[in-house]
Amino acid sequence: MVDWKLAVATATRLVRPGPEVSRDEAREVVAELRRHAKTSEEHVRAFTRMSPPPPGPGEDPDAVDTPVLVVDRAGWIKANVAGFRALLGPLLEKMQNRRGSAPGGAVLGAVGGKVTGVELGMLLSFLASRVLGQYETFAPATRDLPGAEGGGGRLLLVAPNIVHVERELEVDPHDFRLWVCLHEETHRTQFTAVPWLRDHIEGEIQAFLGETEVDPATLLERIREAAQALVGGRGPEDGEGERESRSIVDLVQTPAQREILARLTAVMSLLEGHADYVMDGVGPQVVPSVVEIREKFQQRRATGAGRLDQALRKLLGLDAKLRQYRDGERFVRAVVDEVGMDGFNRVWTSPNTLPTKAEIAKPADWVARVHGRTDS
Repeated sequence: MVDWKLAVATATRLVRPGPEVSRDEAREVVAELRRHAKTSEEHVRAFTRMSPPPPGPGEDPDAVDTPVLVVDRAGWIKANVAGFRALLGPLLEKMQNRRGSAPGGAVLGAVGGKVTGVELGMLLSFLASRVLGQYETFAPATRDLPGAEGGGGRLLLVAPNIVHVERELEVDPHDFRLWVCLHEETHRTQFTAVPWLRDHIEGEIQAFLGETEVDPATLLERIREAAQALVGGRGPEDGEGERESRSIVDLVQTPAQREILARLTAVMSLLEGHADYVMDGVGPQVVPSVVEIREKFQQRRATGAGRLDQALRKLLGLDAKLRQYRDGERFVRAVVDEVGMDGFNRVWTSPNTLPTKAEIAKPADWVARVHGRTDS
């Protein structure tokens, strides 16, 4: 269904070259990012009061920890293709079985796999020059890209992108690298300190994929309706009766998928907002120019790199991710202000204490539900 090797080859061929750096400078950047990642671990755990559970009897602490890898754009592409392959496996198997029983299914599958591989490669080439760091939750370990035992779990820091942005923003490079590491290390801490979180999110994603329509005629009709809605400026109404801007991915979803996506959106808003909150909370203590960095980075997030970049972000639904940072950070800040950090950390107790999408917008409702407290 997907030619994964072609996806890697396409993305690697199309991705923009990174910024010009000397060999010595590249070594220095890699070494500094590794140092900052280690330092960030201490700062984040102290600020959040979150730590991984201690290793069991006879368990090697290094074996259960998740590694930090400093990679280039090609390394990020390879890691994400491996992650997609693992996560989409059940859905692609279902689609393969459906297509295999149809006349000419094998030929269509071979051709379709090439087309999909190129399309995925093009998408990854676009993203590979923009991602500063990523905690890979589901990626399998490989010889080149190790991960934690049990499958999944590694932090990627994309060195050329970090250098590119720090130069573009004209900020102190050492401060900026530490600032980025604080955000990404928070994600690493979230998943290592909350062991059930990975399985919960994977279960939601597999439930979402399980609802995917594999009948070509039905899917084609949905895509046609989505295209008409986008061209005509139509879209589902939000809770206040206004038309809500949606990506084409949103518009081809089933009602069941929208319910699952609402839960996933709430979780991702929590994770991203929590990382931003921690980054800002720790920043003033250890990053001297944090105010300047934050202001310039927020402007960059909001405006994008140009018209093409903005159009692609909207089509792919990346604008929704920007809202997750903003809405999630407001939720975390409001809850911590109300019940303190320990009170906020009850969010990690179980899936039942995670906020809903509505509670992300109204933190007081989460406080009332989980802590039994109201404003009155």
